[in-house]
Amino acid sequence: MWKGLFAGILRRARNGSRPTQPIRNSGGSQRQNDLVWSVALVCLLPQLGWPQQASQNIRIQVQYDQPEGKIPPVWNYFGYDEPNYTYAASGKKLLAELAAANSAPIYVRTHNLLTSGDGSASLKWGSTNVYSEDASGHPIYTWSILDRIFDTFHATGVKPLVEIGFMPKALSTHPEPYRHDFPRGKVNDIYTGWAYPPNDYQKWSELVFQFVRHLCERYGDAEVRTWLWEVWNEPDIGYWQGTPEEYFKLYDFSVDAVLRALPGARIGGPDTTGPGNPKAAEFLRAFLEHCSHQKNYANGKVGSHLDFISFHPKGSPTWQADHVQMGISRQLAAIEQGFKIVASFARWRQTPIILGESDPEGCAACSAENNPQNLYRNGPLYGAYTLEVLNRILALASAERVNVLGVVTWAFEFEDQPYFAGFRELATNGVDKPVLNAFRMLGLLGNERVKVTSSGSLGTEQIVRQGVREQPDISAIAARKDRNLDILVWNYHDDDVPFPSAPIELVVTGLPAGVKRDLLEHFRVDSDHSDAFTAWKQMGSPQSPSENQYRQLQSSGGLQLLDSPEWVEIEQGSIHLSFALPRQGLSLVHLAW
Repeated sequence: MWKGLFAGILRRARNGSRPTQPIRNSGGSQRQNDLVWSVALVCLLPQLGWPQQASQNIRIQVQYDQPEGKIPPVWNYFGYDEPNYTYAASGKKLLAELAAANSAPIYVRTHNLLTSGDGSASLKWGSTNVYSEDASGHPIYTWSILDRIFDTFHATGVKPLVEIGFMPKALSTHPEPYRHDFPRGKVNDIYTGWAYPPNDYQKWSELVFQFVRHLCERYGDAEVRTWLWEVWNEPDIGYWQGTPEEYFKLYDFSVDAVLRALPGARIGGPDTTGPGNPKAAEFLRAFLEHCSHQKNYANGKVGSHLDFISFHPKGSPTWQADHVQMGISRQLAAIEQGFKIVASFARWRQTPIILGESDPEGCAACSAENNPQNLYRNGPLYGAYTLEVLNRILALASAERVNVLGVVTWAFEFEDQPYFAGFRELATNGVDKPVLNAFRMLGLLGNERVKVTSSGSLGTEQIVRQGVREQPDISAIAARKDRNLDILVWNYHDDDVPFPSAPIELVVTGLPAGVKRDLLEHFRVDSDHSDAFTAWKQMGSPQSPSENQYRQLQSSGGLQLLDSPEWVEIEQGSIHLSFALPRQGLSLVHLAW
């Protein structure tokens, strides 16, 4: 009985709704009601099957004088299906925030840059109408919608990772039906006329050439050479309604056209799905073999130009009747397998790798309404999961001796959708979600990693094989720059259930001689800090917040300090700090002198 009652309360708390029979009290305020329900939750905890014993102290030691090389900002990559959201007010705001969050360039990848249509957007859909034909079959190029997208990128200071796709209606071998009606249909029903091979590869090649040349004329060759280019998206599944060989042909003609228009452009592929799937793994191998030894369809030579290799690892969260359980092991296993495949080719072993979509699951535009496993997206868990995966990606890359260039988080914002509907997004209606603050924390890291050990850290191999299902993983990254040191700590577990905070003992040693004190700033993401979702629920989950409520939500969505900044004394090059870190919480400790 107690578990069932708790599960109902937990579900209501997560979706922001009040209990069916609200508890009455003398004050009658929502805050008091929330307090009563919180007490009820605490009283119920001992009845649950989850372990609730006090957490053991976790010792994290940072050795400032033990550098471990540069830390590449691989997290500075984002993407989304709907390119027309780019120039919406909330889209512009979010792109500017991403650019401001890190001194390194932000790269943005979008689908549908060549898709036919009037520029209207909907879930998993967008269009630019750059290509059509007259009655005689001659091409007509129209750049106005495309220019709005790329002008916004340019104005907000982000760099495009230009995805060459999808197929214009006039070039499709199967043009009807063309536009899908998701979410009315199933996800697998979206692969309509835009997903088919071209009816004329020479016309396709000329379209790609004109596309690249137009962008060079508008923004200059020097700027466009700083961009990245790729061919299509996930050609091993329904996004490509052709054979693997037809994709290889599309790749060769596309690369040839890009390099004719812009010699020196960096271009790659194949952006297949996660290589943990045998079919995806075989496609990736076949593509690399084609680029190595097979005849190039465009120029007749042997092999194809390839500046980076891309694939899309995804996790698999599930709904466990009363909570979300993340599937991190599936995502990491796909990453490991992809790295092994790349490393098996002598020619491509050191070629940069871009994880073109690296996410906890596969459908950003599927809300939590009918997919409760997606509830993780609203709260701090999404950020903790992201840090956990990024840390393990770096470890796997080191183990396999491959070169990771970027990790694309496929999340942006959705227009005309309810607040906190559980889409995979960084912001909702212009209000930043907690996961965006995880990226703000990453952006504050220095550029040189230093040695860190944690008594609460699990082994990478264990997490790849088993996930994080027993003890949590409490790990950290530390990096230095100039007269600063940043330590990013997270407390991650696959199961999103209540648990006591972990007591953290943070010890920093090897600080420069002569420095007597540091200025300490401690940033935090948890349900009480940097979390607009909690603030929204405390307001009563308004779908039409007042002007004052909206300002409060925007303020709650920013990165917040745990305490006021303070000076801390250094003794013999060391600092000792203690704090409690909630489950799924993130702490960034910033020291400056």
